[in-house]
Amino acid sequence: MKYIRYEHNEEVRFGELEKGVVYELDGDYISGAKRTGVGLPLNEVRLLAPCIPGKIVGVTANYRSFLDAKKIPYPRIPKLFQKPKTSVIASGETIRLPDPAHVVNYEGELAVVIGTRCTKVKLEDAMDYVFGYTCINDVSDVTMCDEDQTLGRGKGCDTFSPIGPLVSDEIDPENVMIETRLNGKVVQHENSSDIYFSIPELIEFISAYMTLEPGDIIASGTPVGAARLHPGDRIEVEVEGIGSIWNRVE
Repeated sequence: MKYIRYEHNEEVRFGELEKGVVYELDGDYISGAKRTGVGLPLNEVRLLAPCIPGKIVGVTANYRSFLDAKKIPYPRIPKLFQKPKTSVIASGETIRLPDPAHVVNYEGELAVVIGTRCTKVKLEDAMDYVFGYTCINDVSDVTMCDEDQTLGRGKGCDTFSPIGPLVSDEIDPENVMIETRLNGKVVQHENSSDIYFSIPELIEFISAYMTLEPGDIIASGTPVGAARLHPGDRIEVEVEGIGSIWNRVE
């Protein structure tokens, strides 16, 4: 099923998307909401970010193509950072650069949406806690990261986490294409099978140290090809079976 969060008649609601029809739910789909019986054509609603995570846990350097291109030794453990929920925007909204002199990169990624609260999860049980998947652009101010020698500020700026357009539980996360287009040109194109630490491995590792809650997102890493954004750019991230998000840069 495909799940969305949307606005209609100035009210924010959750819904299921099926064959171009939005079926209204009586609450958040992650909590098990049911259909109300109301259905609307997709073109009559405004899509919002499909969820507002309590936290986004990101993983750096987690694609073999990226590691190989940068000549980075394969890591022993995943390297993590967090992004606040205030960084989340929807497809169609604007990415705002904090300083036009800064180097700010796009990073197209597959995002994992947690469905059930979990801690200290065993590898073999990890996928039981996944609700579905969405697209994320892990926008990153490289200048800030270099200045701080840590990732918190440079990854966590307002507008730095475009997600959407929906959450799907119908894809195989180990075999989907991820593509990023900058001003219409393909700049990232890689299959998720290139991920170094698998999604179950990430859930096991992360949950050993921090509790994951429903709606939390794991940004699973970006393939080779991440590069700089400039004012006026249009950046798109597409994950096969989910759809694409696009944002302008100012």
